[in-house]
Amino acid sequence: MNTVITKPNWKISLAVVSMCLFISCQGPGDTSENNDQESFRFEEYTISQLQQGYKEGTFSIAEVVQAYLDRIESIDQNGPTLRSILSVNPDAMEIAESLQEELKQGKSRGALHGIPIVLKDNIDTHDKMPNTAGSRALENSYPLQDSYTTKRLREAGAVILGKANLSEWANFRGQLSSSGWSGLGGQVKNPYYLDRNPCGSSSGSAVAVSANLTILAIGTETNGSIVCPSTANGIVGIKPTVGLLSRSGIIPISFTQDTPGPMARTLRDAAMCLGALTGIDSTDSKTLASQGRSYTDYTQFLNSEGLNGKRIGWYKRPEGRHFKVDSLMSRAVEKIKALGAEIIEIETITEPEVGRNSFQIMLFEYKDGLNAYFESLGPNAPIKSVVELIAFNEKDSIELQFYNQRYLELAQEKGDLNSPDYQEALAQMLKGAREDGIDRVMDEHQLDAIIAPTGSPAWKTDWTNGDSFHIGSSSPAARAGYPNITVPMGDVGGLPVGISFFGRAWSEPVLIEAAYAYEQATQHRIIPEFKGILCASELLPD
Repeated sequence: MNTVITKPNWKISLAVVSMCLFISCQGPGDTSENNDQESFRFEEYTISQLQQGYKEGTFSIAEVVQAYLDRIESIDQNGPTLRSILSVNPDAMEIAESLQEELKQGKSRGALHGIPIVLKDNIDTHDKMPNTAGSRALENSYPLQDSYTTKRLREAGAVILGKANLSEWANFRGQLSSSGWSGLGGQVKNPYYLDRNPCGSSSGSAVAVSANLTILAIGTETNGSIVCPSTANGIVGIKPTVGLLSRSGIIPISFTQDTPGPMARTLRDAAMCLGALTGIDSTDSKTLASQGRSYTDYTQFLNSEGLNGKRIGWYKRPEGRHFKVDSLMSRAVEKIKALGAEIIEIETITEPEVGRNSFQIMLFEYKDGLNAYFESLGPNAPIKSVVELIAFNEKDSIELQFYNQRYLELAQEKGDLNSPDYQEALAQMLKGAREDGIDRVMDEHQLDAIIAPTGSPAWKTDWTNGDSFHIGSSSPAARAGYPNITVPMGDVGGLPVGISFFGRAWSEPVLIEAAYAYEQATQHRIIPEFKGILCASELLPD
């Protein structure tokens, strides 16, 4: 369990799984995997619980890391075969033992010392693991240095267990794609019902956290790629203000919208991780704006009374698309009122033109960013340009089997970032999303935050028709580059649904306060049981 995972024969295994799932519905106690979960020593552990155990000598860092590695092998590679992990760090145990020795000497690097974490496989690590974006084209691509995020995590004492599977190229490769599918790793499965989709593109990161394969994970988001998999997998996700965290060493889509962010089972753990990642990075100009606006400790804003006296905007546009989610949201609003907040209903935030401009910006920046990333891999890079990537996919036997590469092709057709079309789209998008969007709405109504359902319950994975989104509220914050936090709001037939708290640039402290108050008052996190399929009987009342 200390080597890079080889590519699974996922086409055969998924066919077998599909046949088995057709035969019968599995209940909570029907599989051996559930027994494995019940016996896992560190199930639902938090950072604080691990740190307490380390302090008291109840267990060592090496024991914890080995337990998680064993669970990855049992649950992810075997058992339900969640396929959330693309590669396991062969040095994880050596790192754990080294960090344990530091503790013996009375040295601790902070809250993340000895804490297991998984990184989305579009984040560079300079070690024995490749960084692939889930693409067979980058199967043997080993970065020349750590990303800034990886560097910060190592400095904080986190143990990188491995790299997470993802929607290939962060789900911006082609049309009718299935979230969580990559040519290299196959299909990530939702741990609640294995035939359901995990959403994406940070699919593996979310599933690994939800299934207790790790304490923390890092995802990335351009629009929805942290918050959507978080809601679909019943966890907490923080999509920070663009610039709060560095993007250096992360395979990009959009310089304007991309950001990494922490994913965890509790907001406290996510806040601990967020503080460890902040900092000014000279190689990412966006981080310069975080000077004087960032914190190394966001736990100071965890206030159980954080909704009292706040004015909260309720974004109503998602309403009417899924009555079961509407019902959950109505109960959430009543709870938020009971916690002392005033609710102001909001019908619209941005105009449709903002979305059209955002798409054009992404295409321009995708081409520019990918070519720059390939160049960073040095002369031995397996792929040196978008043109080469497109050619590789055309010749590969798997990459275009289920969906195309239309977005790569559209990006390649664009000019450079000096293009007047790009500059005009960027200016209009930012004005529409910020000045005429979130900032305008919050100023008019004197709001502290805005809430909305993060998404709808997970749909069935479908490689023919692609994803079936019903609800999504990530776009206003994503296009503005503003923060968004999702926490569990409840479930529909055992499938989790989250609520989002978003607002102005650099308002992470306010959003953490509000989201934490709701999380603590409701405790909607449910532990997945790896059921086969969602039966009709599951939806019937008791």
